[in-house]
Amino acid sequence: MNSRIVRDTLPTAPSVPAANEALPNPAEASQDLGDNRLYIHRELSQLQFNIRVLDQALDERTPLLERLKFLLIFSRNMDEFFEIRVAGLKGQIALDHELIGPDGIPPRRALAEISEIAHRQIERQYAILNERILPELAAQGIRIVRRTQWTHKQKLWVRRYFREEVAPLITPIGLDPTHPFPLLVNKSLNFIVRLDGVDAFGRDSGLAIVPAPRVLPRLIRLPQEICEGGDNYVLLSSMIHAHAEELFPGMTVLGCYQFRLTRNADLTLDPEDVEDLALALRGELYSRRFGDAVRLEVADNCPKDLADYLLKQFGLGESELYEVNGPVNLARLFSIASNASYPQLQYRPFTPVLPKALKHAEDLFQVIGKQDVLLLHPYESFSPVIDLLRQAAKDPQVLAIKQTLYRTNANSEIVDALVDAARAGKEVTAVVELRARFDEESNLTLASRLQQAGAMVIYGVVGIKTHAKLMLIQRREGSELVRYAHMGTGNYHTGNARLYTDYSLLTSDEALCEDVHKLFSQLTGMGKVLRMKKLLHAPFTLKKTLLELIAHETAHAAAGKPAQIVIKVNALTEPKVIRALYKASIAGVQVDLIVRGVCCLRPGMEGVSENIRVRSIIGRFLEHSRVYWFANDGEPQLYLASADLMERNLDRRVEAAFPLEGKKLQQRVRNALDLYLADNTSALLLQADGQYVRPLVATDEPVRNVQGELLEKLCGVSAGG
Repeated sequence: MNSRIVRDTLPTAPSVPAANEALPNPAEASQDLGDNRLYIHRELSQLQFNIRVLDQALDERTPLLERLKFLLIFSRNMDEFFEIRVAGLKGQIALDHELIGPDGIPPRRALAEISEIAHRQIERQYAILNERILPELAAQGIRIVRRTQWTHKQKLWVRRYFREEVAPLITPIGLDPTHPFPLLVNKSLNFIVRLDGVDAFGRDSGLAIVPAPRVLPRLIRLPQEICEGGDNYVLLSSMIHAHAEELFPGMTVLGCYQFRLTRNADLTLDPEDVEDLALALRGELYSRRFGDAVRLEVADNCPKDLADYLLKQFGLGESELYEVNGPVNLARLFSIASNASYPQLQYRPFTPVLPKALKHAEDLFQVIGKQDVLLLHPYESFSPVIDLLRQAAKDPQVLAIKQTLYRTNANSEIVDALVDAARAGKEVTAVVELRARFDEESNLTLASRLQQAGAMVIYGVVGIKTHAKLMLIQRREGSELVRYAHMGTGNYHTGNARLYTDYSLLTSDEALCEDVHKLFSQLTGMGKVLRMKKLLHAPFTLKKTLLELIAHETAHAAAGKPAQIVIKVNALTEPKVIRALYKASIAGVQVDLIVRGVCCLRPGMEGVSENIRVRSIIGRFLEHSRVYWFANDGEPQLYLASADLMERNLDRRVEAAFPLEGKKLQQRVRNALDLYLADNTSALLLQADGQYVRPLVATDEPVRNVQGELLEKLCGVSAGG
């Protein structure tokens, strides 16, 4: 096997101390938990996560089209990584405002490490595509037909398609003093063309830019009658390459090379200068398409002088050039990966189930009024959440509905139900977070739709994102006003609920519902921080209480009592939380962390974090649920939350963590956590040097896969492909 496509164990792992920078002495470290060698750089850790996603494309236990999806998800992740994280580091340097985190790595050094690792991994990605995925797809009858492979009939069809569907929409741009280099849209497909000859106006600059029409598909299916079976596709870029001369009549095309520019896509809104957030955001969304350049991708056959010319136009350095052996916009291949005609090449379908309490329930209020209902998505259906809202919209006894919306869709069933409720005359309040990254436009649309239906739409708090997942229903029952609530770890997005693992709690607990009501009051009105009975909420009580819970567990260990912490989150970066976990480890607390993505804590360091284990689970479903579990001297405390353990979540967002009470529900979650901790196939273990490795499995040890076991246990479906 080609060495470029083997699993990359990253001998130069991100944030590993340099040769002359040994790991801290345990005795010293235990006294100085601020030592920057105890922390992994945030962006470099995120890059490691992206690499773990890419590794899934090599896992032959995974169905072929799903392996292709992982390879394409890596592309999307890297796009966002450059648009946001790399752009942020470059912005710090440009503004001479370099921020150095607890890891002690300055932005310039971080960018150098990122460049080295990203170049290697993107080259590896294309090697996996060309040498493994595409040949295996071709063997299954799915082919991307290269120009050199077109038959005579295919050439004729492609030429006709180009002339009728593509050429009329292309605007070639010759470069000369009256046609300066065009402003190109973020991540758009373009071509730089070298020309020979003089045009009708006597111009002979020799260069032109051809932007590919954004309205056209990047992948075009060839008709069956001109192919020898299977599904056959051609790339739009191949069509343009093959017929470039038709765009420049009378000229000779000496070369045509595709390229793509990635720009800064982060939105910058100064709260002090914003009077109308929605209006300001609409303007920023347009600007996102034309932010500062951060990366240039070109075909690897592009001559150096043309690549250098493009770098100069975009103000980029050579380290920001990525030469790729294939299409520069790989994410456009998702249409192949999602082809439903090949079920044998995809994960086996399953139907989310309903818990016993809801299977034959006609009145959800009656069920929830008697007991709390806990749902684990996607294994258990998200439909009870939607059904509860629909029932509330129609129920004449329901007076008011309040809901937060972070990521959803303007035409989702959730929004439909809220619209119906508002039109039915109920008091509907929606706290819509307009600044949910890359969902801003969708959220503006749904906010407008809700307003037109008569709902009260609030955009949360300026400068602080509303990330909590809460729904509150107020219902008249006899002479009383009874509240029902939904609290979750995920978004009100039905599509995500089929792909993400998340918890939902449906409850009528008076204290919890009162707390949810208070939180909505804080979001929509003004006033001092309201005291909550059970709910933890950022940016006020969540971090403080978490640190106290960790400290209590530390005290139990110091007193010789059994002590354990299990935390499952998407990311762990908050320095105070990391230091508290180090102290807990030093005291003897057994700490198990299930962190899917970024983790800045170094586990397994003698004298500091030897009692901490960190694992990342990557599989069929995106692990999104957040769970905090504390042994608490035999009386476990368990919280489910919307918040990851990051500075932004704990200090600059409205988040909610809610306790799960009752031994039965607590045990359900604890049993699931134990499955995560036993996983030895999809888990990767973080080492002290920043590398992730697969757990060692003895020959007689049973194979364990948490997602497969939950599918089988809850849905009765084998996880096999």
